[in-house]
Amino acid sequence: MATIAVTTMDGTFAELEYSVLDTLRARVSGQIILPGDPGYELARRVWNGMIDRRPAVIILCHNPDDVIAAVGFARENRLPLAVRGGGHNVAGFGTCDGGLVVDLSPMRSVQVDGQARTVRVDGGATMGDVDGATQTHGLVIPGGIVSTTGIAGLTLGGGQGWLRRTFGMTCDSLLSADVVTADGQLVTASETDNPDLFWALRGGGGNFGVVTSFKFQAHAVGPMIAFAGPTYPLDSASRVMTGMRRYAEKAPDEVSISATWWTIPASQAFPANLHGQAVITLGATYAGPPEEGEVVLMPLREIEDPVLDLSGTLPYVSLQQMFDPFFPAGELQYYWKSIYLVDLGESGVSTVANYVASRPSPMSMVGLWVLGGALGRVDAAATAAGARSAPFLLEILANWADGDEAETNIARAREFSDAMIPFATGKTNLNFPGHGNEPGFVRAALAENWDRLVEVKRRYDPTNLFRLNQNIDPAG
Repeated sequence: MATIAVTTMDGTFAELEYSVLDTLRARVSGQIILPGDPGYELARRVWNGMIDRRPAVIILCHNPDDVIAAVGFARENRLPLAVRGGGHNVAGFGTCDGGLVVDLSPMRSVQVDGQARTVRVDGGATMGDVDGATQTHGLVIPGGIVSTTGIAGLTLGGGQGWLRRTFGMTCDSLLSADVVTADGQLVTASETDNPDLFWALRGGGGNFGVVTSFKFQAHAVGPMIAFAGPTYPLDSASRVMTGMRRYAEKAPDEVSISATWWTIPASQAFPANLHGQAVITLGATYAGPPEEGEVVLMPLREIEDPVLDLSGTLPYVSLQQMFDPFFPAGELQYYWKSIYLVDLGESGVSTVANYVASRPSPMSMVGLWVLGGALGRVDAAATAAGARSAPFLLEILANWADGDEAETNIARAREFSDAMIPFATGKTNLNFPGHGNEPGFVRAALAENWDRLVEVKRRYDPTNLFRLNQNIDPAG
């Protein structure tokens, strides 16, 4: 009898009879893709070009019943189970070798109630899907800064974007979620239903089940938004950061600010005389009347004479897509880490600038996000995302094209992260996990909420079926 080779959850190899898959097909309305099938090579790939894994079974789920069947099949046959939403997780948790992938990408519906200002989003939707639907009503869900990011992974890891100081993290706008748990039950999690699970979903990652849909509170922003985007030469970084910090100390909640150290690419979108120049670019938004925002943001454009200024009023959906060209799916390899900072004085700025000047790939970036505002006023125990007191979040984005350069780029990013420890709180961002298995990473991200999260994990996934993620072992 024909069989398919699989890997079990304990790492051993086994053969799965095709007749078992026939039983699964009878329960699933979506497509089941196996190695050798048309479309397998495309279906197995995720956003990070460094990830090259070959699952034994991929199920393109069309509804919660498909998800229930897929989870049950993995549990009954002891298969490693990966959950793919947008497929954007930098560590590649949306796929696996020899196991089963629950692929939610066909489930991308976004339903907006403009009067109630609520949005129901399927688990496979991207931020681009969400923005396209909500902006027709002049509404937003505060999300990430790359439109291809999956709403599921973003929310479950906390989620931060252009509107963080105004509306907080993405998970702060979550009202409820429908979740398929490890035992195959579809449950709703909210403040009143399964409140412990609802708490854990807001920043605890994909540890507790497959979220088939989210319900968010939306906020009035757009369709146009004021943006400040002055670019300064790298040797001005110290003065630029001093000016930005002074501005941020008095900035209202409507303002969210970040700084990006990078190299201007040889693209027609930028003046030829700036191609290859290392720079620091400020990015700031104003979540209010655009004409008012242009005035409020002006000081960031006047710290000194910029070499390039992309400031102005633009459509919110264009703002959300601004970084998309720099993070193409499958074309580059990515290794991302992050660290929350207590402060970033002269010594810290110098450390960042030295890394940028000596990084192996000119496509690599460093982002500094100013926190505070609404994000910072949420109590550490209110969501699994934990403490919000740090004034800055530093993101180390190692990006390169040649696979032979992976070791060099990863090593340099780790060295840089270690060099920033003297300026750090010790907490990390769950959505920037490196390879996802660095010792202590998950504990550092979840910090003071770890013990409570372990208890929730034990209740909803005692066998750790959902382990291909930023994992919380139920054994603690």
